Amino acid sequence: MKIKSVNLTISAVRRSQFPTDELPEYLLIGRSNVGKSSFINTLINRKNFARISGRPGKTQTINFYNVNEQFYLVDAPGYGYANTSKAKRKKFGLMIEDYIVNRKNLKQVFLLIDFRHRPTNDDILMYNYLKYYKIPVTIVATKADKVGITSHQKQRNLILEDLDLVVGDDFILFSNVSKLGKEEILKKIEITS
Repeated sequence: MKIKSVNLTISAVRRSQFPTDELPEYLLIGRSNVGKSSFINTLINRKNFARISGRPGKTQTINFYNVNEQFYLVDAPGYGYANTSKAKRKKFGLMIEDYIVNRKNLKQVFLLIDFRHRPTNDDILMYNYLKYYKIPVTIVATKADKVGITSHQKQRNLILEDLDLVVGDDFILFSNVSKLGKEEILKKIEITS
């Protein structure tokens, strides 16, 4: 897939602001600081299109990136950031839940997990939540370049053991440095859109 155009269409805080054109949507979700902005920038071949923040918890809206006028990459606020107030975390949770449960054009969730670590309790809860609603999930293990190649299989096994992946869900190693996994993810979008 060749990326010809990308536009940030809307930064939404409620359902009434979501796009109405019914293009397929691919939700990107993960804990704060897992590398969602770098993931987006790598997929769309842009350096700083999605803003990378040194401060976790910066994304506070659901951002809809229209790609090639064919589909949306949907960037959700990161979860698990301790310095976000309880009220704000609850608001984010309700916003994401509303999107996941009610969005008919949601085709796939890319759940981003830091490959250097075991999944957090929040990661496991999120995966189980998505499975409860029978939403197809691809686990994207970010920052794979920061783990030595000889440790890849061991780390992969630890993550898969903790998540207990459902048949049909995928696991893709990803690096915004080496572009590992980029083509695999674009192919998955192409097939399902």
